[in-house]
Amino acid sequence: MNTDSFRTPRDLLRYAVTRFNAAKLFFGHGSAEAFDEAAYLVLHTLRLPLDKLDPFLDARLLHEEVLQVLAVIERRVTERVPAAYITNEAWLGSYNFYVDERVLVPRSFIAELIPQQFAPWVDDPFAVENVLELCTGSGCLAIMMADAFPNAVVDAVDISKDALAVAERNIRDYKLEGRVNPIESDLYQNVPFKQYDLIVTNPPYVNAESMKTLPPEYLREPQIALAGGADGMDLVRKILAGAAKRLTPEGILVVEIGNEREFAEAAFGDLGLTWLTTSAGDEQVFLLTADQLK
Repeated sequence: MNTDSFRTPRDLLRYAVTRFNAAKLFFGHGSAEAFDEAAYLVLHTLRLPLDKLDPFLDARLLHEEVLQVLAVIERRVTERVPAAYITNEAWLGSYNFYVDERVLVPRSFIAELIPQQFAPWVDDPFAVENVLELCTGSGCLAIMMADAFPNAVVDAVDISKDALAVAERNIRDYKLEGRVNPIESDLYQNVPFKQYDLIVTNPPYVNAESMKTLPPEYLREPQIALAGGADGMDLVRKILAGAAKRLTPEGILVVEIGNEREFAEAAFGDLGLTWLTTSAGDEQVFLLTADQLK
């Protein structure tokens, strides 16, 4: 390839979109399409503001800058690695988190519900004192909940020591040591016995058949954080089984199950699941009260 033909971000952007589309890349980690992902990677690599593409489109680049961007484009195409692992960052709403291959790339519809403080199910956000997040991964939801519930301590649980190392970095970055507590535990096993106003989880929930057809980008992620057994509900069953005695009398459990509503209804429909509305509709996140769980 003659790299001299690339002189501006516009040249690199056009090339990246063509390469991404030709390679049939999968975009499920923050970008909606090839153009969005190409723009993000070009801007990030050149250390330009992510929300200001136009002013820089026709800026002349140094030869070494061109080579840096081309290397990133090549890695995205040949290794099929999610962009977040290349840049070591991921966004949830207005929050920016450090990520690497030790954790799933953050993507959660629960993140849309946290700024609303789970209204109307939580009457008084300032009265929430204890929050438990199971399967915290990078710690992103735990950090957002510490902001949304200013008087709460958030216990952030994961079975993976590697994932918790990433969570600890993000907790430090947001200066939330002491308010967000990372705990290495197989679900409730090592969690201090107390009652929580709120238990939130985005657990592994991909069913066995769907695991066989995951795109290469998803295979780059820790599979322990994706696979949920035959019907995807293996961990969800354990979470529901232990939630009642861990919740305050007015407490609630919020569970994300992705595209597995059919399996969730088959397993737990008799409890009377309340499906919460997100940008993806009413099929991704369900809620149960302490009373229902009892």
